[in-house]
Amino acid sequence: MHLLNDSVQLLQQNLDRFQRSKLSPAARNFSEVIDPEYSLSTGYHVIFCKKNASDLTKLNQKLEKIGSKVIVDDEADFATPNALINKSDVTRINALIKKLISHDGIYIGVTATPARLDLNNTFDNDNEKWVNFPPHDAYTGQDIFFPLDTDVQFSLHTLPDTDDSPKYLREAIFRFLVRVAALNLATKSDENFSMLIHTSGKKLDHKSDKKPIDDVMNALTDVHSKKFESYTHEIDKIATKLYGPEQASSILAYIVKNCDQTSTVIMNSERDKNVDFKSATSPAAMFTFVIGGNIVSRGVTFDNLLSMFFTRDSKHKIQQDTYIQRARMFGSRKKHLPYFELTIPQQLYLDWQRCFAFHKLALEAIKTKKGSPVWLADQRISAVASNSIDKANVLLDKGEMTFPIFDYSTDLEQIVVGSNDPIGSLKRLQERIGSDALPDYLLRYVQRILPKGPASIALHSSSTIEGMKDADHEKIERKKGLFGQVKREFPEAVHHFKIFRNKKNKARVIYKFDGNISFLKNVKNVG
Repeated sequence: MHLLNDSVQLLQQNLDRFQRSKLSPAARNFSEVIDPEYSLSTGYHVIFCKKNASDLTKLNQKLEKIGSKVIVDDEADFATPNALINKSDVTRINALIKKLISHDGIYIGVTATPARLDLNNTFDNDNEKWVNFPPHDAYTGQDIFFPLDTDVQFSLHTLPDTDDSPKYLREAIFRFLVRVAALNLATKSDENFSMLIHTSGKKLDHKSDKKPIDDVMNALTDVHSKKFESYTHEIDKIATKLYGPEQASSILAYIVKNCDQTSTVIMNSERDKNVDFKSATSPAAMFTFVIGGNIVSRGVTFDNLLSMFFTRDSKHKIQQDTYIQRARMFGSRKKHLPYFELTIPQQLYLDWQRCFAFHKLALEAIKTKKGSPVWLADQRISAVASNSIDKANVLLDKGEMTFPIFDYSTDLEQIVVGSNDPIGSLKRLQERIGSDALPDYLLRYVQRILPKGPASIALHSSSTIEGMKDADHEKIERKKGLFGQVKREFPEAVHHFKIFRNKKNKARVIYKFDGNISFLKNVKNVG
């Protein structure tokens, strides 16, 4: 069973891919399988089903007597976790999937954002058994679009945080037209591309977002319109700025010649039966515009996406899993990356960048397969929805990250004590104890956040844990954390590092951030 989010176009997109792959047996929609004439008594079967209560109920009824099922849950952190875990109750979808797994089934959850599964203890998953799937070579993801220590390789166009004038969308449309024309002229082809406009979750707003698109494209198709001259003048200026005066005239001519090859798709919900969603995800017109909110934020792949306009700013905390999934610009974009543009309010981009930095810290820790990951949150970013956190087993505000155990020797003290170059000392320490025990990703993150320069980093003298009766001396762990007060010796520091060791001369590096960041850790399996 392959379970997907409750979206018809997502089901169709995935089912189509599996059917074209020539896998045997052929994948089938659950609606075919629940037909009384369809037999499951022999052979193997691959079934696709949406995660909604009605479909899952029917599927359970059909499969009631079938054992040893394998359930692959796509976007497993969405809909599946039990949001009623702290109320001694179970959500309908969670209960139905559990029934599908039964006592002898195999459950495989697949997601880019596993924090909610971990902090929810969904189906008693074990984070030490998680498998990391690296992306393929053509994939562009967080390191490309939200780099911490390198320049962006695409066009990042930031907007003011308070002004939501429609002129910004109009200018982004002009730039999209110019980039499509420049790309097609460079490759001597007439390829189709799309621009995704993600401005609001409200359907009425989607219709108002369509007006600037219609205004621009209608004006360009009518040389006698009042706006034709001013719009072509603006497009020429943009083309000249981006590609130089020699190419600007041919770019403008190409746009005017092909401006009637346009399509606008509003993706409100999967229940819009008259909407051709495939023409949005695989653009059917040279200039394709896609408008949508939440429905475009999960799982759906947009081929040939060349521009993303994002003005939806959150008045409340932004949720890591939601915003990570909202990054529709991720994908196989290397071929067109120099032409890609992201238009976004500056504060939202910075929040989003930090969101990915928090996410990456946790994911890199998971890859070491040494203990539970720590999920980070702050005043503007929450790790997951609060109602999904298993509060009986998740420790909040511990403020520490732990790394794999290494062999301790007294000469390590010479590296960490009294240094005027803390970053250099940390790198020398890493050379001695290994990059698992002191990961590269953490050092890069620390170098990025230095509000007081080198004084922002504190390297504490090592300590033994023998006097801590409530600590696990073998694992060098403690539920309420190993660090005590950190401000006395290093009043300006926000990053604190300390080696804690046991009597067998085994040790861990512990990292503590002293600021408005919260740390969440699942301690269900910690002794």
